[in-house]
Amino acid sequence: MKVTRVKSDSGTYDVYVGEQLRYKIESLLPKSYSSVMIITDDLVARHYLEDVRNSIIQYDRVYTSIINHGESSKSIDTFYRLHSDAIDYGLDRKSLIIALGGGVVGDLAGFVAATYMRGIDFVQMPTTILAHDSSVGGKVAINHQKGKNLIGNFFSPAAVVYDVDTIHSLSAQEFRSGYAEIVKEALIADRHFFDELMQTGLSRLTNAEIASHINKGIAIKAEVVESDEKEAGIRKHLNFGHTFGHALEALQGYSGIAHGEAVAIGMLFALQVSEAVFSVQLPFDKLYSWLETNSYPLQLPEMDLQHIINTMKLDKKTEGTTIQMVLLKSIAHPVTVEVSDADLKNHLELFKKKLSTRL
Repeated sequence: MKVTRVKSDSGTYDVYVGEQLRYKIESLLPKSYSSVMIITDDLVARHYLEDVRNSIIQYDRVYTSIINHGESSKSIDTFYRLHSDAIDYGLDRKSLIIALGGGVVGDLAGFVAATYMRGIDFVQMPTTILAHDSSVGGKVAINHQKGKNLIGNFFSPAAVVYDVDTIHSLSAQEFRSGYAEIVKEALIADRHFFDELMQTGLSRLTNAEIASHINKGIAIKAEVVESDEKEAGIRKHLNFGHTFGHALEALQGYSGIAHGEAVAIGMLFALQVSEAVFSVQLPFDKLYSWLETNSYPLQLPEMDLQHIINTMKLDKKTEGTTIQMVLLKSIAHPVTVEVSDADLKNHLELFKKKLSTRL
């Protein structure tokens, strides 16, 4: 088991990564609690809910709330229902919420914990590769119909417990989605790690390789979060590929394309814009080939350019009405740059042509 300690302004917590950890939750909790509420989704519940329940047998009061899987559950209605469940279960300020699932469950359950009785402890138990990123750093949120994660807070978990065995129940799409975030972390922080990933075939990975990649990604995320917990500066760099990626997700109603798949396309777009802005050569072709080899969707949907620009303006990095994109001067050298609407439209038109000629 690998343990990474994250030190932020709002508290210090440990991230545990290893095998069979879902059977050891009790020993990994930072303190005792009056009661426990496990929030999970209908798919994860079938596989791992009983394992987790059985691992906290010291508690007489253990409750569960199951949501529907998928991004649509990060809604105000589900958020309100979970608060109602917590009240009905009699949770108090010494209770614990366990977020058992992927990024949707983690973001949603974390926001419930952050707002229930002005904040109670929660533990992240990610069950997807994608959630290695979202479970570390204390960002919790729900979506608004006009944009992703627009309603939320910064609220650090009491611990993160990552049982890598749980990823074996992932679909191929979710596996791809998670690895896009690992690639993002490598691009903004570690050239050698990026080169290593570009030589990796997702269908041939061993448990040890996956754990190694996850730990490297978490280490990058932890270092950034420790320097800038509330995204006043360099934490914005973690959004590389997300400005366009989030807009793609919103355009498709948060269905069809997975978050990481949208971010993968967003990273290609950010690389293209970076090359134009800084007159540099970046690994656009290398990344495109790797994504194509590993079956990422690379075809853009039909879209009105002004509409996609307006959607991108809902990105949290936007200041006033000017879009700020995270770009690369080189691998591991990210910067935040303002991009005008006119320039963005030109970049989007070129990007559409560039992708269409490769299909």
